[in-house]
Amino acid sequence: MVEPEANNDVSEEKAERPATAQPFTPEQLKNAWLEFADQRKMYRAEYQLLTQEIEIRDTTIVLHLLNPVQETLLNDLKSDLMLHVRQKLNNFTITVTGELKSETDKKVIYTNREKFEHLASKNPNLLTLKEKLGLDSDY
Repeated sequence: MVEPEANNDVSEEKAERPATAQPFTPEQLKNAWLEFADQRKMYRAEYQLLTQEIEIRDTTIVLHLLNPVQETLLNDLKSDLMLHVRQKLNNFTITVTGELKSETDKKVIYTNREKFEHLASKNPNLLTLKEKLGLDSDY
């Protein structure tokens, strides 16, 4: 009868990473970030995501996302991105997170009347011109 082997897989999976936390400058971080982005240039959506605005909050890098699709995309490449940046900066406390920007209830202008009212709010002289010429904004 064969005895079951001791399960040493758990200890192997927990291969300790260096707990280093070398200080870094925002320029060093941006250079490492853009280096990773250049590696992903062939994937247009990923490259576009990686070249968006980022914010550095201590050791957390916040990527400002424009839509939920980008959140999924970031989640797919987050581990590779963090590994690259951590190794380049020799700081394994760095994390990457995405933050969805909330739009400020921006009204979409569809009709000619809405377009005219929007432009007239920027330039009230359009209302005067419309009245003097007897124009109709609805066509």
